[in-house]
Amino acid sequence: MARIQGILAALLAALIFVVPTGVLVAADASQAEIDQLKKDIEQLRKQLQGSSNAPMARSSVDQALAGKYGPNASVTTKSGKLTIGGLLQVWYYHPQSDPRAIFDSSENGGAINDTNTASDNATFRIRRAELSFTMDIHENVTAKVMIDPAAEANSFPGVPSNQGNYGPGNTNLFKVAPNVSPEFNAAAGGGVGGGTDVGSTGLVSNLQQGSGTVPMMLLDAYINYHGVIPHHDFTVGQFCPKIGEEGPRSDAELEFAERSMIGQLANSRDLGMQLHGCWWDDRFHYWLGGFDAAGGYFQTDANRADTNSDKDFLAATMIRPIWKSETWGSLELGMSFEGGNHGKSEFVGRDPTANPLNDVNMENTFARRWAAWGSYRPGGPVKGWWFRGEWQAIHDRPQLVTDPSGAGVSPIYNLATPGYSTTLTKPFSVSGFYISTGYKFGDSCLCGDSGPSFLKGFEVVARYEQLQNVWTINPCSVEDPVSDVSVYNTKVVTGGFNYYIKGHNAKIQVDYNFVSNPHKDGWHQTDNNNLVVNFQVAF
Repeated sequence: MARIQGILAALLAALIFVVPTGVLVAADASQAEIDQLKKDIEQLRKQLQGSSNAPMARSSVDQALAGKYGPNASVTTKSGKLTIGGLLQVWYYHPQSDPRAIFDSSENGGAINDTNTASDNATFRIRRAELSFTMDIHENVTAKVMIDPAAEANSFPGVPSNQGNYGPGNTNLFKVAPNVSPEFNAAAGGGVGGGTDVGSTGLVSNLQQGSGTVPMMLLDAYINYHGVIPHHDFTVGQFCPKIGEEGPRSDAELEFAERSMIGQLANSRDLGMQLHGCWWDDRFHYWLGGFDAAGGYFQTDANRADTNSDKDFLAATMIRPIWKSETWGSLELGMSFEGGNHGKSEFVGRDPTANPLNDVNMENTFARRWAAWGSYRPGGPVKGWWFRGEWQAIHDRPQLVTDPSGAGVSPIYNLATPGYSTTLTKPFSVSGFYISTGYKFGDSCLCGDSGPSFLKGFEVVARYEQLQNVWTINPCSVEDPVSDVSVYNTKVVTGGFNYYIKGHNAKIQVDYNFVSNPHKDGWHQTDNNNLVVNFQVAF
């Protein structure tokens, strides 16, 4: 019995010492396994992250479908990186209704029937439908092509004033008097029998037929070289020369539905080349270039052969003495000059009616144009307020060519008047300017974290502008009563607002233009104030 009790005591002692030791060993084994499991999971996570950036193996079916049409298909190019962009602007335009244009005198027994019936209709309009393709073919070479099918329409009235004879490019801005009696300060020599119908063969016929104009679809087509010479890039092809600030600016980034009148003049494309330099952290820029300027500065130069071997020289500079300062804001000042010989004829006073070739027989003229601009966006408590102004002057000989057979044709004014004929006018100068201001609530202190959210997309704008865009022959001139030209100012005050849905990419603009036409005895004071609403999407 004692022996049995001894054995049981030994077993109990063994259990007391062995069981805790086994538990400790098991616990140590479990912790080791947990640590190893954590390491395995971390390693697996790293492997999964690495495989997510690597191309996954595709089956033969996937590879076959990749080259077919379908949703979410990738865009591929033969070489380089292609970027596609675009701009769509849909307008609603509503002018005052006045069937008589500025030179009309028919109701008073005069010789001119200057109709305005094609320009006083409210209309929807596709103002711009731009599509651009930018190819980065090399780290130093970029090419861009931009087209706009909407640019070929020519039956829409001009904006902000509809008193121009609408034609290719920007020529809707100018209105020239027909060949009528001196009391209307037009071409000397008397009127045409039966009266002169200014509008019936111009805008009226375009409206009747819904016609287009010469090919203007191609806007930009150029190659840009960059990154080779420090601080410089070089562009060759067709694009906007650097004349002023508003003209070369992107169509999508305008504060108003349409550019100012002088901005429209500077927005014409030309064929040539331009060197651009940028220094001082984007605060100092300059441009040097040479261009065809084939049609002259009073009409478009885009996509046409040059009319002589001379090229126009361009020089422009811009400086930003204050730039992106939280306290003082941003200040920009700039100026541009372009000049060169236009025309080809060496015969002084040659009459183009003898052989009305488009521009080639125009007497050689040294033409030039200047532009100066400034803008200021203050900072501090008035942040969101901005000011902008620009001035431009042009000296050139207008490309007025007539047909001696009796049907006069003016390529730039789109004016074809029965029996209309005149000698080529002398070179003359026109000038214009604008000043504008606005307040963008989204950039102001009023729309901070505690400000009303509905105001953040609004911007109120205002602009005053004028341009000498009405021209007549001056019969009172002592030197040359047939060729001397008088010019008259059109003045426009614009007020409106913008609502930015997504910056300039999606916005609505509403402008009202108060138009003051030139005042002269015998001229009809055409009522042509107008409302313009622009719906815009850019990408």
